[in-house]
Amino acid sequence: MSFSEIRYAVDGRVATLTLHRPDQRNAFTGTMADEIVQACAQADADEAVRVLLVTGAGSAFCVGADLSRGRDTFDGKRLANRPSGPMSESIGGVPRDRGGVVALAFAAMRKPVIGVVNGVAVGVGATMTLPMDIRIAAESARFGFPFARRGIIPEAASGWFLPRVVGISQAMEWVATGRVFDAAEALRGGLVSRVVPDDDLLPTAHALAAEIVENTSAVAVAAARELLWSMLGAPSPWDSHRLESQALMQLGAGPDAREGVVSFLEKRPPEFTTPLGDGPDVVGVPRWPAPPDDVRPV
Repeated sequence: MSFSEIRYAVDGRVATLTLHRPDQRNAFTGTMADEIVQACAQADADEAVRVLLVTGAGSAFCVGADLSRGRDTFDGKRLANRPSGPMSESIGGVPRDRGGVVALAFAAMRKPVIGVVNGVAVGVGATMTLPMDIRIAAESARFGFPFARRGIIPEAASGWFLPRVVGISQAMEWVATGRVFDAAEALRGGLVSRVVPDDDLLPTAHALAAEIVENTSAVAVAAARELLWSMLGAPSPWDSHRLESQALMQLGAGPDAREGVVSFLEKRPPEFTTPLGDGPDVVGVPRWPAPPDDVRPV
C-alpha cells in the first residue's frame, strides 16, 4: 500500500508509522488521517508485526491541524462533502472529527503502540498520542493542548483519554491554559513515561519494542492491552476479576502458557507460537473499544 503523507515500514516484527510532511512540520490533514487509519489496519492484520512505533519526519512530531485554509479550518460546513470512508461518516448527526477517527484507530489496535515524540507535538499532534500505550519523548520535544486559544475544544476523544492518562487536575491545567510545555513537564505530569536525549530516542524505542517482541506472547499482550484499557471505565474491580478469571482459564490451557513455563524452567528464551488471529476475542476479553451503533467499525 502506497502513502503520500505518511511512511510505513516493517523491520524485525516492528512496524514504524512516520508522519511525513516534514516541510509543513507534519501538520495534520484529512489525507494524513485516512492514511494513518489504513496503516493501523494493515499493522493489526499482519501477523509479522508485533509492535507499532509512531513518529514524525524531520524536526517535529506534528504541529497540529494544517491551518492553511485559514479562518474556516474548523468550520464543519466545509466537511460535508468529504470522500467515502471513516472520514465521511457522522456521529450524533455531525461529521466525525478526523482526530477522533485516528485516535480510535490507535485505540482499536490489538498490538502495543509506542509514541516516539521527536519534536513539537501540539493540538492533534498531542491528542493523537493519548491512546498510544507508551509515549517516549526526546528532550527537545514540546507539547500543548492549545484548543481554547483557537476557540475550540480538544478532539480525538481526548475528553476520555487525557484525564485517564494524566488525571483531571493536570488535564484541566494544560487544556484551560492552552500553553506549550516542555518534555520535563510532560514527564512530571505523566503524559510520557520517559524522556531521553534526542539522539537516543529511536534506539530507545526500538529497544523497548524488541523487548516485547523477543520475550512475550502476542496473544497474551493483546489480551492484557484490551483488559487494561477497558477497565479504565469499569465501575468495580469485580469486572476486572471476572474477565481475568475467564482469560486465565483459556490462556492457561493454551500452548503459549505451556511454553512460557517450560522455557523458564529450561532457562531459555520462549518460542511462542499462538497467532494473534486466535485472540483475544477467544480468551475471555472482548474487543475494545466497541464502536457504537451509529458508527461503522473501521
